Amino acid sequence: MNKTNAKRFFIFVCTAPALILLSVFIFVPTVEVFRMSLYKWGGFSNNQVFIGFDNFSKLWNDMNFFRSFQNSILLIVVVTLVTMVLSILFATLLTREQIKGNNLFRIIFYIPNILSIVVIAGIFSAIYDPTTGLLNNLFAVLKIENLQKLWLGDQKIVIYSIGGALVWQAVGYYMVMYMSSMASIPESYYEASALEGAGRFTQFFSITLPLIWNNIRTTLTFFIISTINLSFLLVQAMTSGGPDGSTEVFLSYMYKQAYTNSSYGYGMAIGVVIFLFSFILAAVISKITKRDVLEY
Repeated sequence: MNKTNAKRFFIFVCTAPALILLSVFIFVPTVEVFRMSLYKWGGFSNNQVFIGFDNFSKLWNDMNFFRSFQNSILLIVVVTLVTMVLSILFATLLTREQIKGNNLFRIIFYIPNILSIVVIAGIFSAIYDPTTGLLNNLFAVLKIENLQKLWLGDQKIVIYSIGGALVWQAVGYYMVMYMSSMASIPESYYEASALEGAGRFTQFFSITLPLIWNNIRTTLTFFIISTINLSFLLVQAMTSGGPDGSTEVFLSYMYKQAYTNSSYGYGMAIGVVIFLFSFILAAVISKITKRDVLEY
């Protein structure tokens, strides 16, 4: 075996396990989802009936699906905006300002990210409890009882309660990522801008934000996709889609159709829509946030 063939064989041996795992756990299941979306099947029998695009026609007229779609979009927009703003704000404060206990704050902010999503659901279920919960009792102490709510029982606000838990879980993780980008910006840039009379806000928008933009762009796409996944876990653990379906999201509705209502083919049709939506959304976000790379 000559050197060229030996090199190719070595590369094949190194990459084969990863390719096999990707095929078995990613590619094949994805193809199977698309295939099963064309069948009527309960999921627990061999009676699979090919019905073409009937599942998608049914989906188009399913108002419950569109409500879950609306909830997912609301969480994506609200949670993403709030999380990104808070993460960048805290990262800037801990990087640019001389705050006592700086490292302690980094640890405290990051702790929620290492907790299980079930633990987070338990914490916020206790916080939102209408009688013994921290939130309502805090409002009682502050003499603003009019702000006390049934945080997980009021259809108008329960989806925002889920969003609050998502924000709390994610802020620390993205703050650390932005801090690592900010730490690599040469201090001389800020010194030169200060000599020119630039204040903190000007420095942030003229130096910090442009130079960490690539990191923001990457994490934005990642966070939007992770919000779709994590919202399902929180909804299942905290509300199970209630009250009256007001917290139903993409994946929770798909799960109920496929595994609770014995409509596996219909659930897979929902999965196809979610897959395509996520792919298109990621592409759109990547396109509209694209800008020239600034080097330093």
